[in-house]
Amino acid sequence: MIEIDLDREELVYSGRIDRRNRKRPEFIFPASSLEFRFFGRKAVLVLENRNVYWNNYVGAIVDGVQKCWILKKEGQTEISFLEEEQDGVHSVLFFKRQDSCHEIRLCSLLVSDGGRMLEAPEKPKRKIEVYGDSVSAGEVSEAVDWFGRADPPNHNGRFSNSWYSYAWITARKLHAQLHDIAQGGIALMDGTGWFGTPDLIGMETIWNQMHYQTELGEMVSWDFSDYTPDVVIVAIGQNDSHPEDYMKEDRMGEKAVLWRERYWIFLEKILAQYPKAHVVCCTTLLNHDIGWDLSIEQVCKEMADPRVTYFWFQRTGQGTPGHLRTLEAEEMAEELAAYLESLEIEGW
Repeated sequence: MIEIDLDREELVYSGRIDRRNRKRPEFIFPASSLEFRFFGRKAVLVLENRNVYWNNYVGAIVDGVQKCWILKKEGQTEISFLEEEQDGVHSVLFFKRQDSCHEIRLCSLLVSDGGRMLEAPEKPKRKIEVYGDSVSAGEVSEAVDWFGRADPPNHNGRFSNSWYSYAWITARKLHAQLHDIAQGGIALMDGTGWFGTPDLIGMETIWNQMHYQTELGEMVSWDFSDYTPDVVIVAIGQNDSHPEDYMKEDRMGEKAVLWRERYWIFLEKILAQYPKAHVVCCTTLLNHDIGWDLSIEQVCKEMADPRVTYFWFQRTGQGTPGHLRTLEAEEMAEELAAYLESLEIEGW
């Protein structure tokens, strides 16, 4: 086998990836990917897993066919993408299926003797960034037998797949790059939602981080010069009802007013970071009280900034209890892609 340096120009990375050590890149966020083409019979990727919870899986599209592998909880796992009898031209898109329930470090890529890397696939010019929760990450999306029902018991990560998130489906429909800054259970504000129990961490804290899973170490800031999106989708406001659904109880109350103020501040931070981007605010089909959507729409209107709009899905808040399945993600992506195409976005 021939070892391929992981910083070779024929390798195409996409996502908010830690590449401070370019020969040992680390994948943190869902939909982070490595794409390459090669001539040969076999390709193997060795990676190191750091588990926080659930079982952890990675995926790949190999010559147009999707594959999935379970990882060891800790230590190295060897992923064999394909093994053919004769040399040929092959394409591989390796990706992270789940959120920060684990992190992975790529250790080595090997191809069969006599094999060689081919010209890198061209990256799309359009760029999208999504800030969201489990739905944006594609959590439990493959549990298609539970369509219209609550999540299957003890799914333990096996049905989670970012490939089937509305975020990545939308990006594929629009032929766009994607940075999917999505984390299951996350709300806007610290101290709410479900992520980081018992010390709950919100999107207002992790949005500008590269590493943020505190069970694995300290947070590490992201270098925003590495990626500038044309469109930013903010899909937060569904886990914010935990531990108290104050938006449902009193949308004009003190806590609701504070939330809208913090949401406004969060949008201002994104606009300051990306002054030319269009920001689309929404929630998803995940079941939740409509008061959160009305509050988000209110903030968008009061900001009176043409760069910020709110988008209602036809079934906002009315999808399968628990998490969206693949068909519902497709439904969302179809509507969202059409909406984005209707906007006059600079450089789009």
